[in-house]
Amino acid sequence: MIVGIDHIEIIVRDVKEYVEFYQKMGFKLLKWTEHHGGSAELQLPGDNQPIFEIHQLLAEENPGINHISFKVRDIENTHKELVESGISFYKDVHASPSTGRKNALFRDPDGWRLQLSDEKRGEGQIRKS
Repeated sequence: MIVGIDHIEIIVRDVKEYVEFYQKMGFKLLKWTEHHGGSAELQLPGDNQPIFEIHQLLAEENPGINHISFKVRDIENTHKELVESGISFYKDVHASPSTGRKNALFRDPDGWRLQLSDEKRGEGQIRKS
């Protein structure tokens, strides 16, 4: 069962510039990671706020929203239910070495990237910046 928006991944040219921008808007910096060429996770204060994952632009991408991730309590069961309802995944449930949790990847009818993410957030790879 999908229980909320987990995170929105945004691809940018200068991660530090974006972190400073969102901090001015009241976002809290949760952590820096090596994920996706260097990234930061930010979140507004309060309960159940989605996380913004700000990632460094890589050669094969364009700046902008990369994907929206939906938070799930039981990723295996939710994945199974969605497959049974006719949703196709291009990457089934798998562990992400950089974030320390399970994801599953799919697309909407127009091809936008969507993701299921286990609500249990792991430590993953953390770096200081």
